[in-house]
Amino acid sequence: MVLPPFHSKNYKLLSRDELRHRVKEWRRNGEPITLANGCFDLLHVGHVRYLHAAKNLGGRLIVAINSDDSVRKLKGESRPLMPAKERAEILAALADVDAVVIFSEPDVRALIRELRPNIHAKGTDYTSATVPERDVVLECGGRVEIVGDPKDHSVSEIIRSRLGARRS
Repeated sequence: MVLPPFHSKNYKLLSRDELRHRVKEWRRNGEPITLANGCFDLLHVGHVRYLHAAKNLGGRLIVAINSDDSVRKLKGESRPLMPAKERAEILAALADVDAVVIFSEPDVRALIRELRPNIHAKGTDYTSATVPERDVVLECGGRVEIVGDPKDHSVSEIIRSRLGARRS
């Protein structure tokens, strides 16, 4: 099976410019926009549950993933384990996801200002009061929703438990 090029208009993996155009089209059709974001370094069940719950908020689900450089700044020099384009392709394969974009800024505030999502979905490791970009979401007329299962899964913990098991 041949996959379309990374920035194909007929595919879920979009540049920021393509995504802005797609969002305008969705809005013209009356579809609300939900934005979720994260590193998604290794997809695990917690990510799938988070994205499914975000999609269930209604409308189109956009997933913004951190670039490789921003993951390194957040998680350390040994991360990410997979390059951004591969992480994006895996997320785009999920039925709940309508679009995937890679962002290079330290946080997702600039993208929120560009897209003005109706809902910004964050995982249960946050409360609505502790979401770092909450101020920008509200400034843009959106709301913050906390979704997903309890934060019992993390790539960092998976790595620690696997490395610890190998040393035993």
